Order: sequence, then structure tokens, then C-alpha cells
Amino acid sequence: MNGPDPNDKCPMKGFPQVGFLKNFITRPNIIVGDYTYYDDPTGPEKFESNNVLYHYEMTGDKLIIGKFCAIAKDAKFIMNGANHKITGHSTYPFSIFRQGWEKVQPDLKDLPYKGDTEVMNDVWLGYDCLIMPGVKIGHGAIVASRSVVTRDVPPYAVVGGNPARIIKQRFTDELAEKLLALKWWDWEIAKITENLELISGNDPRLFELKDA
Repeated sequence: MNGPDPNDKCPMKGFPQVGFLKNFITRPNIIVGDYTYYDDPTGPEKFESNNVLYHYEMTGDKLIIGKFCAIAKDAKFIMNGANHKITGHSTYPFSIFRQGWEKVQPDLKDLPYKGDTEVMNDVWLGYDCLIMPGVKIGHGAIVASRSVVTRDVPPYAVVGGNPARIIKQRFTDELAEKLLALKWWDWEIAKITENLELISGNDPRLFELKDA
């Protein structure tokens, strides 16, 4: 066996609160990699509506989540559609109520825009964390519970707080660079399965497999 089927919505039989997230995504502007899971007792099928907020097609931004990520309950993403024009005397969005107020409808170019939000591979997002628009979270990073992430997170960093700051680096720079070069998450699943002990442990023999 080569592990669970990434196309299986609920790979833990009898435990439907955990789902491989890509199988619940319907929006073209949300992209999720294989084996990334979302754990929520209310059901992973509600992720798009409950966890990805202010995500409007007209805004053009994407939420991109890599492979082998672990996403805890209530981890949320604020997208660019939440932004208000901030160059005027008031930030109040008069135009959304129409009825004569649409005359001050801002152009999209007048609204703050931070770009796509990206979560790379092998990232752990803790319970009730909040990711702000345009943030990039590097491979292997950990975001602590109830953190508010307002800026990019380096690979293999542990961040926490409001706003989230680096608590520590998981590995030395040298080891992190080796892992980034290895890109085990892109291996064929048979190779990953065969070498699970090395991937989930800290055996340096893992790096002998780069070109194997």
C-alpha cells in the first residue's frame, strides 16, 4: 500500500471531521495540494464559506495552499476583498449600499491590494489562526494557535502572537536549506511511503535519497 488516496474526501474512516481539503474546493481561485487536510467537527465541506473570507472573483486574488499541510479548526484567511479605500477622509464603504451612494464606487485600483495568499508545503496552521491578505508562509512553517499573521513567514519558522512574530527556527539554516533542496513533498507517493521513517524522524540518511 502507498498510503491513503488523495482523492478520498474523508480518509479516516468513521472520522468525517478530517478531510483532504482539495476535494471540498469548488472555487477556481482556491488551489489546494494533495494530502493537505482540514480538521473541523462541523465538517471540512464548510471550509470555503467559513474559513476563506471576503474572497470575491472580481478582486482577482488566489488562495494557494501546498501539499501535506495540516490545518486546524477555525484557521481563517482574510482575502483582498475585505479592503476599504483608505485615501479619502473616510474609509466607510458608502457605495456598497447603492440607492444613490454608488456614485462614490471606488475603482479596484484605488483599493489596497496585497496579491495572492500562499501557504507552501508541509505547513501546520494552528487552531483559530488568522492569515491576512497577501501573506506568504514558507515550507515547513508552524503558525501557533490564535496567531494573526500580517507578514511573510520564512520556511521552517515557528511564529505566534498578534501580530505573529518568529518564536524560533525549527532547524539550523544549513538543515533548512537541505530540506528545501530535497523537496520530499514532490516525490512519488511510493517513495514517500517507503521512507516515512526518515521523513518524520531526524535521520540524516534522508538526504542521501535526493537523487535516488
